[in-house]
Amino acid sequence: MKAQSKNLKSLSLRRGDQVAVIAGKDKGKKGKVLSVSAKSERVVVEGVNIVKRHVKPSQLNHQGGIVTKEIGIHVSNVMVVDPKTGAPSRIGVRMEGNKKVRFAKKSGTVLPEVKA
Repeated sequence: MKAQSKNLKSLSLRRGDQVAVIAGKDKGKKGKVLSVSAKSERVVVEGVNIVKRHVKPSQLNHQGGIVTKEIGIHVSNVMVVDPKTGAPSRIGVRMEGNKKVRFAKKSGTVLPEVKA
């Protein structure tokens, strides 16, 4: 069995961020980040990378059937949408007072802290 890495890479994306897909079958789509997995370096984006799953009937889902849902997309295939310009941008980190803030490198606009 493979040894687990203890130093996980810190991702600059957060749940609730508005992102644009820059590669893959959904290139050009924009959506909100629903969840972030630092371990697998994947994010689930609302309305992107939708698949169909065949689900057996269970206690929660009495009928079963075919369910559509979003699955993860690699973080390298998405970029944060700049709040000022609306274009995809890289993320930078800087100190403002005693606090670290994330900002869009394209315009320098501070990214809003999302309360998810």
